[in-house]
Amino acid sequence: MRKPLLFVFILLVAPAMAQAQIHQVSSSASDGNSTIQFNIGYFALKGLDSRVNDDVLVGDLISAEPLDFEIKNFNGVHVGGEYLIGFGRIEAGVGLGYTQRTVPTVYAHLTHSDGTEIEQDLKLRTIPVTFTARFLPLGRGAVVEPYIGAGIAAIRWNYSEVGEFVDAEDSSIFPARFTANGTAVGPTVVAGLRAPVSNWTIGGDVRWQKAEGTIPAAAGFLGTKIDLGGWTTNFTLGVRF
Repeated sequence: MRKPLLFVFILLVAPAMAQAQIHQVSSSASDGNSTIQFNIGYFALKGLDSRVNDDVLVGDLISAEPLDFEIKNFNGVHVGGEYLIGFGRIEAGVGLGYTQRTVPTVYAHLTHSDGTEIEQDLKLRTIPVTFTARFLPLGRGAVVEPYIGAGIAAIRWNYSEVGEFVDAEDSSIFPARFTANGTAVGPTVVAGLRAPVSNWTIGGDVRWQKAEGTIPAAAGFLGTKIDLGGWTTNFTLGVRF
């Protein structure tokens, strides 16, 4: 009788032990303190009506001879990555991003004498380095992990205008290349939601940033500021270890 009873006991207990072992391995894989996260999304600059005074893009649009483009033409794909480390329900992170957009444009009311357009390319590149702290109300390892946080963004930027331009004094047309670059620092806020799957996380977030770059007057632009503020929406994919 003992052997059949032992056999039945093994049949009853073994699946439970196996399930416990699977749960333990799964938990240890998904609850790592460190995460490397990859982001891809869409960055949208602040609109015309909310940009900083003396902004170079606004200057190009409202000058006596404006260029024909819209601020939203500079919106585009954002890619980046972050390293995150958890301390209970708090998470600290450092990230790096990249956005670049070239906008072809022409003078709205002027052409060459033969009727052809006077063309330029406006190019803006931003590389933000962000330092954030986040709060996870449900903690790490929940079925879903909402988070909200804030921090500082240091944005390395480069702006250029290349093509043909009209002299404001004698209306002559000349080729030129105007460039400016620098680093702008400002606040950033992030809010998102992610779901752990084994040692991976899948989710999305929304980020806001505020920063203004300074353009030297000698650079020749129609403005001494460039407003880098805006919103980014991201799809996120992370791996925990």
